[in-house]
Amino acid sequence: MKRYFFDIRDGDNLAVDEEGMELPDVQAAQEEAALSLADMTRDRISRKPRWHVAIEVRDGDGPVAEASFQWRLRTLKQYRG
Repeated sequence: MKRYFFDIRDGDNLAVDEEGMELPDVQAAQEEAALSLADMTRDRISRKPRWHVAIEVRDGDGPVAEASFQWRLRTLKQYRG
């Protein structure tokens, strides 16, 4: 088992994961990042018209994966000529 860290980049802010999680391989770390990202977006997506968040996965040797999500909500008006 290897320890993976999941740093969260929310816009310009970075929350560094100092604890990490032991997982069997990088595929398991990618799945954990994707599931965590889905939970984060479900909780926050309706609050902002524009939002970008990423989970940067690293191990003791450096970066190994990234899961990201970008949301943009626009109101489109139809004009009749």
